[in-house]
Amino acid sequence: MVLLGETFPNFVAETQLGQINFHDWLGDSWGILFSHPHDFTPVCTTELARVIQLMPEFEKLGVKVIALSCNSVDSHHKWIEDIKAYAETDTKEFPYPIIDDEKRKLATLLGMLDPAEVDSNGVPVTARAVFVIDPAKKMRLSILYPATTGRNFNEILRVLESLQLTEKHKVATPVDWKKGEPVMIQPTVSDDEAKTLFNDIKIVTLPSGKPYLRVVPQPQ
Repeated sequence: MVLLGETFPNFVAETQLGQINFHDWLGDSWGILFSHPHDFTPVCTTELARVIQLMPEFEKLGVKVIALSCNSVDSHHKWIEDIKAYAETDTKEFPYPIIDDEKRKLATLLGMLDPAEVDSNGVPVTARAVFVIDPAKKMRLSILYPATTGRNFNEILRVLESLQLTEKHKVATPVDWKKGEPVMIQPTVSDDEAKTLFNDIKIVTLPSGKPYLRVVPQPQ
């Protein structure tokens, strides 16, 4: 299992768009790798369709998207027609690669297998993993859902916006934060430094009397 802040493993894999070297494919972009138990399964189809619909949002953030499923490239090609139909898109080219992990090599390497869910052969299937990798190839986010629970890709977009904002500015995003809402100054920033970095600092009064909740408008 890759830990936050560690270099995400490089790998070579076959996809319906051809063979890729993951680090070369990612280049200088942010990336999301998300895994699926099987082709032609209901929840997986809805998820990949939703990603098609959200591709403009990922592109605005400079994020490349790649999926993984425990089936062959040939199976992916056939499944893609169902995914596009569910997404109600008339795009001819599928907008992102789907990795062939029929032998579960990557699922095993990255700790994606869900022992509670097995296929018709009794083999554990891939859980719904989400990995966010930054341009330095470091893992910045890991979420692992069971196979029976579909992901919320609006939340994944929200997290990406937070990661990119806090990478650039010395702020942190509070609970339920959405793009454009106020943020908090990081605890490692001294009051003197905060005054040079931010305008309109609001300190929330708390029973402890400690002035650690320093709220500012979201930096642009």
